[in-house]
Amino acid sequence: MPFEIPDNIHPRCARLAWLLGTWAGNGRGEYPGIEPYQFGQELIFQQDGRPFLHYMARSWIVDDQGGHVREAAQETGFLRPQEDGGLEVVLAHNTGIVETWYGEVHPEQPRFEIVTDAVVRTATARDYTSGKRLYGYVNGDLMYAFDMAAEGHPLQSHTHAQLKRQ
Repeated sequence: MPFEIPDNIHPRCARLAWLLGTWAGNGRGEYPGIEPYQFGQELIFQQDGRPFLHYMARSWIVDDQGGHVREAAQETGFLRPQEDGGLEVVLAHNTGIVETWYGEVHPEQPRFEIVTDAVVRTATARDYTSGKRLYGYVNGDLMYAFDMAAEGHPLQSHTHAQLKRQ
């Protein structure tokens, strides 16, 4: 499905225009100490002409037939592209974690990679220490991968998904 670049998009956000809209699909997760799982997910990227995109995501665990099992992670935040191609991201999670991420928007391809700079946790949040995310627009779909370091384990693959524009 093609997308339109809004007339009011801030020039720094233009290279991220491919993200705008609502995306939904399925993914898989795994990590030491938990059983591999499947999830459904919806991501929303919005803009209002200022130099950032607003991001919201929700996910739910699904069974082998795709049936809803239970609600899962939620996160919201802001992608703040910089004039030099850098990308600042701030995210807050329903699990009591807030992160600051830094990375680069690819200058010629619709993709970006970010890594955590700071992770702040509430007293009841899991022992999560760092992450790395890669997002890309591939054959009309939004693909992403999230690597995580948590619970004393080094940075390693945690979740990945393929989402379709709604």
